[in-house]
Parts: sequence; structure tokens; C-alpha cells
Amino acid sequence: MQESGRKGFRINVVVSGGIETETVKKLRKEAMIKLRKDIIGLGKLFLSRLPLGIMGTPDEVARFMVFLASDLASYIHSALIPVDGGFLSA
Repeated sequence: MQESGRKGFRINVVVSGGIETETVKKLRKEAMIKLRKDIIGLGKLFLSRLPLGIMGTPDEVARFMVFLASDLASYIHSALIPVDGGFLSA
């Protein structure tokens, strides 16, 4: 990591959490159609663990990654950054 930084590379890891993708929306819809209470219950349990109480969007993760790639983040290197609505801190 030190060598990459000295060569001008910044290496960071974005750890995304519960993200409302098209696949997640489809699975939720299928669970509602089948009335799979166990699956619906797991979804509610997951949301209850999120301090923000909502799932993130792909756009929110992408905007953070654009920030990391910008000069505004020029001094961020070797970081593991959760973009997860506070899930890991709960």
C-alpha cells in the first residue's frame, strides 16, 4: 500500500450495505406475492437494524465513489469505508 501511494495511486475499499437494487425489488415483490412471511420478516428485521431505517440506492453508493475518485478525497488512502446506512455501527 505504501508503494502504491508513493506512485500516486489511492487505494480504498467501499463496503456497501443494504442497497435497493432491481434484484432486491424483484425478490421483495415475489415474496409479497407468495406471502412468504418468513422472508418478509427477515426484510423487516434487516431494516430495523439500520440506524437510518431505509435501504440505500445504487446512486448513493455511486456518488460516494465519484467523491473518492475526485480531488476532494486526495488525502484518503488505504481506507475501508462502509456506505451502509450505519448497519456496521448498529
